[in-house]
Amino acid sequence: MSYEYAKAPIDALSAERLAAQGLDFALVDTADSEALTSWLQAESRGFHGGRLPQAKLDAQLSHVAHRRTTGVWDPDAPDAASPVATVSTWVTNLTVPGETSIPAWAVSAVTVSPTHRRRGIARALLEAELRTAVSLDVPVAILTVTEATIYGRYGFGASVMSADWTIDTKRTRWIGTEASGSLSFVEPHSLLTEGYDLVERVRLLTPGQVEFADFLWERLLGFDGDPESAQTLRVVRYDDEDGELQGFATFRVVEVGDDFTKHRLDLRFLVSATDEAYSALWRFMLEMDLVSSISAPLRTIDEPVLWQLSDPRAVQRVGVREHLWTRILNVPVALSARRYSAPGTFVLDVSDDLGFADGLFLLTIAADGRASVDTLDGEAPDAAAALSLTVDDLGSLYLGGVSPITLARAGRITELRPGSAVALEASLRSPVTPWLSIWF
Repeated sequence: MSYEYAKAPIDALSAERLAAQGLDFALVDTADSEALTSWLQAESRGFHGGRLPQAKLDAQLSHVAHRRTTGVWDPDAPDAASPVATVSTWVTNLTVPGETSIPAWAVSAVTVSPTHRRRGIARALLEAELRTAVSLDVPVAILTVTEATIYGRYGFGASVMSADWTIDTKRTRWIGTEASGSLSFVEPHSLLTEGYDLVERVRLLTPGQVEFADFLWERLLGFDGDPESAQTLRVVRYDDEDGELQGFATFRVVEVGDDFTKHRLDLRFLVSATDEAYSALWRFMLEMDLVSSISAPLRTIDEPVLWQLSDPRAVQRVGVREHLWTRILNVPVALSARRYSAPGTFVLDVSDDLGFADGLFLLTIAADGRASVDTLDGEAPDAAAALSLTVDDLGSLYLGGVSPITLARAGRITELRPGSAVALEASLRSPVTPWLSIWF
């Protein structure tokens, strides 16, 4: 299905609210390089970044032109051409349990200038984009966040966790399996096409991953307009016995202190299509000469490498945090898109302050893991489990990485019939830990 999101009209309700404060809410003409450059500079400033040099602008301008790029302008500001708030949205594919995808409204670049705080601008922007997504029949919205206290009020729930791993390589040794393929250093550009095909193939194996498109993909290989940074990036690939690419890693080796034998390897990205490729790439990094530690941010919270080392205490898992937030916009479409681990019948009483997902729903899961969802008008079936929950908690549960038992014990969801949370846990649980390996 094609979504004409880039040129969809600006939400009239939010535009009216902002106009009452003398502010203009509008789309950026992404074909106008001057206007888009002004927007990109404002976005960078919003995240406390410096002025983007031309090389970085050139790397982004063409790649973000397809996105729905909106901003808020203050006509009375000295620099009236620079937006005081930004947001960027587009439709991407989100992997859900069952090795399948669902269209998702990706929300990014949400900034409000400190000069215009506490005027309801962020609320106007986010609610506008959610209403636009609903008008286009996009069933879920997603975002990655720098702050965890903002997005629950708009119906987003933390659904995918990540962790930053550090490994003391001098303290441990490899006890995992031997790989039968080969490792090779390659130049980043050699993987632009072949590597992308691998990433897309692997994406469907892990709930929470999104489609890497354009700049999201190329920046992983160092094509982000920073030549100095690109010079230090190293890429190693793993090919199986048949010579087929099954994984690769990008990393930098950084000198730490005055001891040349104690470099740190900073893992930027690692993808593998097979367990053998995963093991080969991790062993390569762990046994690298003159390296005493590995820093691996934004990894899954459940890394097999922990069980492939002689001393698991050489590993520290820090910075555990929620990474992907999910917002259900259409309950029947979203819940019927994924697959489930156990059959069952569930009544879900969903409340949504914004009204998109409000309702009483009957979720019926067959023995093959497929599901149907109907709006319930009458009494709940006698055999059905029943729970009451908010739309943000439904978003947290959706990808199968958050336990309904935990949320019930925390008082976040309410069992309307005893044992309902346990039954829902059995059905919702994903056999693969949800994970998102990038920011967007």
